[in-house]
Amino acid sequence: MALTLFVLFLPLQTVLGQSWQDYYEQMVSMDDVESSTWEETSQLLSELEQHPLNLNTITKEQLERLPFLTEQEIEDICVYVYHYAPLKSMGELAMIKSLDASKRKLLQCFVYLGEEQASDILTHKVYDRHELITTLKIPFYRREGDKSGYLGERYRHQFRYRYQHGNHLRLGLIGAQDAGEPFLANKNKMGYDYYSYYIMVSDWKMVKSAIAGKYRMNMGMGLVLNNDFLLGKSTALTAMGRQRQVLQPHSSTSADNYLQGIATTLRLSKHLMFTPFFSYRLLDGTVNKDSATISSIVTGGYHRTVGEMAKKDNTGQVTAGSHLSYRSGGFHVGMSAVYTHLSRSLNPNRNVIYRYYYPSGKDFMNLGIDYGWRAGRFSINGETAIDRHRALATMNTANWRITQEVNVLVVQRFYGMKYAALHAHSFSEGGRVQNESGIYIGVEWKPFNRLTVSAYGDWAYFPWARYQISSSSKAQDYQTTISYQWNDWSFSLRYRLRMKEKDNEEKTGLVCQQEQRVRLLSAYHGTKLNSRTQIDLASISKNISSLGWSVSQQFGYQLSKSFQLHAGMTYFHTDDYNSRVYLYERGMLYQFSYPVCYGHGIRYSVLLKAQLSERLLLNIKGGVTDYFDRSFISSGLQQINHSSMTDLDVQLKWKF
Repeated sequence: MALTLFVLFLPLQTVLGQSWQDYYEQMVSMDDVESSTWEETSQLLSELEQHPLNLNTITKEQLERLPFLTEQEIEDICVYVYHYAPLKSMGELAMIKSLDASKRKLLQCFVYLGEEQASDILTHKVYDRHELITTLKIPFYRREGDKSGYLGERYRHQFRYRYQHGNHLRLGLIGAQDAGEPFLANKNKMGYDYYSYYIMVSDWKMVKSAIAGKYRMNMGMGLVLNNDFLLGKSTALTAMGRQRQVLQPHSSTSADNYLQGIATTLRLSKHLMFTPFFSYRLLDGTVNKDSATISSIVTGGYHRTVGEMAKKDNTGQVTAGSHLSYRSGGFHVGMSAVYTHLSRSLNPNRNVIYRYYYPSGKDFMNLGIDYGWRAGRFSINGETAIDRHRALATMNTANWRITQEVNVLVVQRFYGMKYAALHAHSFSEGGRVQNESGIYIGVEWKPFNRLTVSAYGDWAYFPWARYQISSSSKAQDYQTTISYQWNDWSFSLRYRLRMKEKDNEEKTGLVCQQEQRVRLLSAYHGTKLNSRTQIDLASISKNISSLGWSVSQQFGYQLSKSFQLHAGMTYFHTDDYNSRVYLYERGMLYQFSYPVCYGHGIRYSVLLKAQLSERLLLNIKGGVTDYFDRSFISSGLQQINHSSMTDLDVQLKWKF
């Protein structure tokens, strides 16, 4: 069926508003989800899409908010805008040689061509924007927990309000409720289970940015502190190892990975920046039998049952620190210091071997030095950090643009097995800045503007035990992607091979688990019509082989000036969860919509976008997953006693 739809769409030469997801997902690998904070990335890029930047007044700092741009591309864009602003057409981006066709189209999702004169907070040339978005998810089924076990109703709902005054002031308030969580009851007497709030000032006198409320930030390469965007292997190759250095509000509905308090970045001089911060927030913790310590920090954010609610906000966390950076020309160096205190001591179960070196105690201290140098086509970046017990972690990248067509990226990391940093997140295979060393080599080749060939290899070694691995182990990861752009068409072929050592069934030794994934993609982006045909294959072999495949067809059509229709269908057949497939489909604004399917079934969805007026947008999406190999879905309190599940999402966006 998908192939038939593809052939039918082929002769249609019919501008449909494109989402960043349509382009970005083609450039990176969704099955790299273990090493990338995809939900935070989705929230970040969704917000930038809804509040685009004026290309004619754009700054280097604004471009650095876009995680897919390389240092070279950022510099080339700034130089072109400086010399030729005001730009009259997006087509002028083709004059920037470092930007290929796919990057140009992706960039256009986040910029617009406006007046060359920027607004000034001290003049009347400013604007006020209010935006309110409400979202409701209605399931047409009941889980076992909805009948007995969950404290709240089965509906998921949220709101987000944002106010912006010119380019210098913005504030926001977000409330979110997961299905099964109590509303205006239990510990949620203030209404929603989760709130986020912030007020932020940018580019005012010596203040580059200042924020109060919930926020995210990154220092260096993330070995001391990073709760912002996280580089995965595919995104590292796309951005050539560039790590973003920004302070931004936590506008996500995720109840994890943020700071709460105050932070500011000050311009002490032309070359010197200083970022002090303070945070106090409450964490969810699994309390040990002694009631005075916790065995782990819970990051799921769910408070649906009595047990989950008992863990809510039971541990206080104080975090304070600063980052001082010096930048001149192509050279930069910075120093980081972060101190964290927990009200309950962290005391993991050391009888479990892989938790033996997990962070423990009440007080944590980390110091780091980050550095970088760029000369012509060559650049290096890195960070080296220690904790209070002098355990070491270091990560270093080298990027060499050999010719205009060939880029090479090398990433080296060593994370000591005793290194402890509660706020560290960085490039890794194992998902932690601890107990890992490795080398990553990526190559991107553009023989001509329409064709891109990229590949990477990553080799990792873990000196201590890990989950399901009771001794030291190794892992290898290889990926090759070929992408071709032809007018409104794009084609790509991606192959990935991962090999990991894991315990055998008797736990007497290690065996190699081999995972292979192939994706073939064809996409058309036209004036009124877009379509996307995708074929996925997965093969996992350890003691028993597991195979999976799926065929997916998505399309969108501009019905009129005010209405867009997006629809999709996916047929999937996998032996088990190991050979699961990752799908792509259009979702609500600010929503993470990458369904994971396994077993045997079909998934279809329809999304209607209705621009009811200049200020009012209505999104309605219905999605159905039918399974052919089971009479119930999931297990425990999440179990649905039916072979299919249907959801309806309704979202209203009001600008005033």
